[in-house]
Amino acid sequence: MVKQLTQASIAAFVLVAMLYAGSVIAHGKVSLEEDPCVRQIGENMVHLSTYQPQYDEGGHYCTDIPLAGDTYLVIDLIDSAVRNMPVGVKVYRGSETDGDIVMQLPAKLHPDGVINGTGKLEKGLYSVIVTAEGIPPLKYQYRLRVEMVDYMKLLRASIAPVMGLLILAWLIHKLKLLKRLRKWRAAHH
Repeated sequence: MVKQLTQASIAAFVLVAMLYAGSVIAHGKVSLEEDPCVRQIGENMVHLSTYQPQYDEGGHYCTDIPLAGDTYLVIDLIDSAVRNMPVGVKVYRGSETDGDIVMQLPAKLHPDGVINGTGKLEKGLYSVIVTAEGIPPLKYQYRLRVEMVDYMKLLRASIAPVMGLLILAWLIHKLKLLKRLRKWRAAHH
């Protein structure tokens, strides 16, 4: 019975993990308005992607960067109106108000809609400020977490699989009780 319980638990965990992984991978399938890498002011949107090809050639990150080191930032100016404004980028270690600038790309026109730069990011929190010098000026902000565990995200990610396992354990317990009750009734009738 323990073997069956273990097998059922593993099967349920794999099923719940697959279902949950599908929702996590959906980042690429969400609309721009729901994409966590997009910032929007009015109709104007920008998209941030970060890469660390020295660790993972195909890895694409947004605000949670797994390892410290050289990091490539790519900002896509989604709307053509922003492409017609001088746009600059500053990356602060910490916050904009009390952090040191670790990377700066001066404001200029980007008619192709792409701004990119490389910075060496150490473990910690960073602020990326994208400023478009329009009327009115536009300011987009991102918080980067480099080589840090986001415990709240980890907790939220584990809730569905844990709940699935708890429900499965409860169902197995109820089935075992029902089986015992049937055996007891059969023995006493």
